[in-house]
Amino acid sequence: MNDDKQCINCTVGSCVYNNEEVKKCTLKSITVEPCFECDNGEAEDESMCGSYECKYNNH
Repeated sequence: MNDDKQCINCTVGSCVYNNEEVKKCTLKSITVEPCFECDNGEAEDESMCGSYECKYNNH
């Protein structure tokens, strides 16, 4: 086991890749993207998970 690897913590319960039990992303890596047409320097707008997929079929 290599302890120097990063871990992806996640609390977004609606994402198909989230293991809600341990609050971890099950992907080996993610892509971080800004919101569409956003360039305002606000972290909450410019650091969204681009790998997100909704686990609910109706979205």
